Amino acid sequence: MNRRGVQSEDEALRFLRRKGLMLEERNYTCRLGEIDLVMRDGAILVFVEVRMRRNHSFGAAAESITPRKRARLLAAARHYLAGRRALPACRFDAVLIDNDGAPEWIKDAFGE
Repeated sequence: MNRRGVQSEDEALRFLRRKGLMLEERNYTCRLGEIDLVMRDGAILVFVEVRMRRNHSFGAAAESITPRKRARLLAAARHYLAGRRALPACRFDAVLIDNDGAPEWIKDAFGE
């Protein structure tokens, strides 16, 4: 991952911690995909995709979460959950950072 990507994830992590979420795992990777942040929001397990765009030539941060990317995130989340006895309530959030602005937190970003 490049330096800007790491900085964006660091910023998103600080932002979400200030909102009361607790980190469970960072950069969970399996053959199906990667999840930037796995966090807890109370009893809810939250899979977080962090997207940063400094230049809108290729669209805003939200537009970079394509259907293919969503499918890979869902597959990686299923893999993450596969080893658990009891499945917790889960949701997918996105933290979008455009042009070094304040992070935008979208809860239940995928409606899954």
